[in-house]
Amino acid sequence: MIHGVRTRELSFTCDERGRLMVILRSDDPLFQRFGQVYLTTTYHGVVKAWHLHHIQADLVSCIRGEIQLVLFDARHDSPTRGEVAEFSTGEEHPLLIFIPPGVYHGWKCVSEEEAFIINVPTEPYRTGQPDEYRLPPDAAEIPYRWLLTPGKRHG
Repeated sequence: MIHGVRTRELSFTCDERGRLMVILRSDDPLFQRFGQVYLTTTYHGVVKAWHLHHIQADLVSCIRGEIQLVLFDARHDSPTRGEVAEFSTGEEHPLLIFIPPGVYHGWKCVSEEEAFIINVPTEPYRTGQPDEYRLPPDAAEIPYRWLLTPGKRHG
């Protein structure tokens, strides 16, 4: 496991009305601070990668569909520098994944249907000065090769 990355299995509480899944609470060991909460989606076969943050951590959970989430440790002072970690997550295997600053991350929607991902970053997005540093999905600096679907916009 990449140093500082943590995961927690998620589960549903069910009754005759439906299901409830707590993703994150302020007393959860994975919680650091609140910046914002947003929902993003990814279409089947699309790769959204790579990006990292220098300040914020991300807490990611796929709540609909399935994604292959991949991490690459780019931190100079990390004991796991250069390591890659993969997580298959979504409706069938819900996880909360804590991604520390300095770790590149991205995912591919591997379900036929659109994947819905909730992110709770520790910092609010700053439009004029985003804490976001990107590389293309096929970046030579990262030893991971996505199977990119021709004709789809990736990145």
